[in-house]
Amino acid sequence: MADLRNYQSRAQTGEMIDQGLRAYMLKVYNLMALGLAITGVAAYLSFQLAFANGEITAFGQAIYLSPLKWVVILAPLALVFFLSFRIQSMTVSAAQTTFAIYAALVGLSLSSIFLIYTGQSVVQTFFVTAASFGALSLYGYTTKRDLSAIGSFLIMGLFGLIIASIVNVFLASSAMQFAISVIGVLIFAGLTAYDTQRIKELYYEADDVAVAGRKAIMGALTLYLDFINLFMFLLQFMGNRK
Repeated sequence: MADLRNYQSRAQTGEMIDQGLRAYMLKVYNLMALGLAITGVAAYLSFQLAFANGEITAFGQAIYLSPLKWVVILAPLALVFFLSFRIQSMTVSAAQTTFAIYAALVGLSLSSIFLIYTGQSVVQTFFVTAASFGALSLYGYTTKRDLSAIGSFLIMGLFGLIIASIVNVFLASSAMQFAISVIGVLIFAGLTAYDTQRIKELYYEADDVAVAGRKAIMGALTLYLDFINLFMFLLQFMGNRK
């Protein structure tokens, strides 16, 4: 009888952990989806405000042509570093607000893609990215294989990709840009699965609400970055230029 009670207790504990993990991961995905929605709306509205009757407006000149464009480009990078380093000392609501502001700034900086690619190709690429991301993240969540070794390799590859991208700014090689795009898709496809597994493993059932909330926000930020980068590299393949 005692063995039966112990078995039932372990089963109930396991079920509670599974429920807590599902709730935690659902919060991560919901926050990521909210960030993507904010980015999409901000990008579209920024582009609409930048042009009126086929002419660029003062707002458009400011964010695309004036020195302010560098603030638009660099502000999201500064904010993501701020959130990453300060989140442990922030309240959950403050961290969520910072994440939302960051997503809006990314949308502002990405609004220029509507100058380069047709709206239809942007939408098509988004849905392809969403389907690919969903499949890769599901694999990372369900696989029993330890992806940490692959993740370390991909992170090293990411640093190499950044260096190659900087070098190609000066070389302006179309062949090198094509190779960078191919490698970028592969790296962020792998990172999507790896990061999902890592976020899942960070879950701890004894975490209080604040700690769990901060973990969910950082997890959402990580997957959000994977999605955005995967989308941008795929757009270089699939996007129809104007």
